[in-house]
Amino acid sequence: MKEKRWTIALTGASGTIYARKLVKILIEHDPATMLDLVISDGALRVLREEDNISTSHGLGSSAEKVSEELFGLTSARIVFHNPRDTGAAIASGSYPSSGMVIVPCSMSTLGCIANGVVMHLVHRAAEVTLKENRKLIVVPRETPLTSINLENMLKLRQAGAVIMPAMPGFYQQPTSIDDLAEYFAMRITDQLGYNFDFKPRWGQASAQTAKNGF
Repeated sequence: MKEKRWTIALTGASGTIYARKLVKILIEHDPATMLDLVISDGALRVLREEDNISTSHGLGSSAEKVSEELFGLTSARIVFHNPRDTGAAIASGSYPSSGMVIVPCSMSTLGCIANGVVMHLVHRAAEVTLKENRKLIVVPRETPLTSINLENMLKLRQAGAVIMPAMPGFYQQPTSIDDLAEYFAMRITDQLGYNFDFKPRWGQASAQTAKNGF
């Protein structure tokens, strides 16, 4: 089984639940997946205010404890990186990364990456991902959008990034916020090349109904 190693970055925008669901799905559904996690200072504040989670993201406590706080699991396949360490392994093109997901992605982070500005590890890892022609998925979470936001998204798309705004679908008839977040996280894994089907996709429910003769 070929190992895949993804960098997952959380930045200071609403929607950290998407990242938490994404990590949980990848760890639980693919034993060959390794994850490098970077949590910005802004994301730490969002985690406190949205999810009531306070963590030092591995800087002052064990990775196992942080994993349990954030994802409800512990795994040796998750490595945490200090966002201020621009010399971390994931900052190098020689590091065997499969690609990167920034979820949620703040407009500040998006603007820095689109314009080649490196202020911390998230920016540098994204820059490396692009220059090495690896998969970069950006999940912006902001509304309404300014022309500057849109121009930066276009720049990143033209540079090869996948732009996936946090727009959960409702056709799977979600009954909770968790349902919405898990389905969107599954859509992210589609872009990473996985084929997880633990949530009904468009047409599956209607196909089952037709099969049963209803």
